[in-house]
Amino acid sequence: MRSFVRLAFVLGLALAAVPSLPAQATSSSSQSNAQGQAQQTPSLTQQEMTVQERIRMRREERRQQAIRDTYSHRYDYYLGMGYLRFTPGKYLQRVTLYGWDTGLTRYYNLHLGITADVRGYYGTPFVGLNTETNSGITRPAISHYDFLAGPTYRIMLHPKWALSVRGLGGYALGDFSGDTNGFGSTALGMWPDGGTYAVSGAILGEYNVSPAFALRLGANDFVTGFGSTMQNSVGFTGGFVFRIGKQ
Repeated sequence: MRSFVRLAFVLGLALAAVPSLPAQATSSSSQSNAQGQAQQTPSLTQQEMTVQERIRMRREERRQQAIRDTYSHRYDYYLGMGYLRFTPGKYLQRVTLYGWDTGLTRYYNLHLGITADVRGYYGTPFVGLNTETNSGITRPAISHYDFLAGPTYRIMLHPKWALSVRGLGGYALGDFSGDTNGFGSTALGMWPDGGTYAVSGAILGEYNVSPAFALRLGANDFVTGFGSTMQNSVGFTGGFVFRIGKQ
């Protein structure tokens, strides 16, 4: 009888323990799945970052290639127009001169080049009523021509635009008496005819229509020495740039 009671007690304990086994298995499985998902999440994030980095690198490679295709030309030929605020005589007011500007730049790399520049300026300053000469001339036509050379350096390069600085020096030839009917330029208060030094500094902006063609706008500070004095003139130039010859 005692043996039967013991057997019944053991069977009861066994039956009570059986329902808890699936719950423990389910809990262990849930914990394993959660740990697996937690381990997979960093891998996906790292993969996404890798794809984004590759896209960024490819974009940068295309950008650098576009810069090389645009600015690796050996020569820039430019042709344009401009104006200059010029002092035609010691006691005369400034006059606006309109002109043309052309030149050629030889580039030795993407940034540095040497420029040869030729330009001409034309205007009609107001010289007033000169009672001493009684010439009747109040607005004679004047002009000066400039032959310059110096370095050009691109300080910013982008596929669609560029920014450069340029410094030029050379020779200026002035014609101030050609429209004075023989009275001469000095009699009307203007500088004497002749040649002198010329120095120009400019900031140039270019917008690229294509790798071989661009539009240019530049701000200039132009210094000359007519009449043994110094004229500091400011102005702008604008025009077209044609790029030829690959490096």
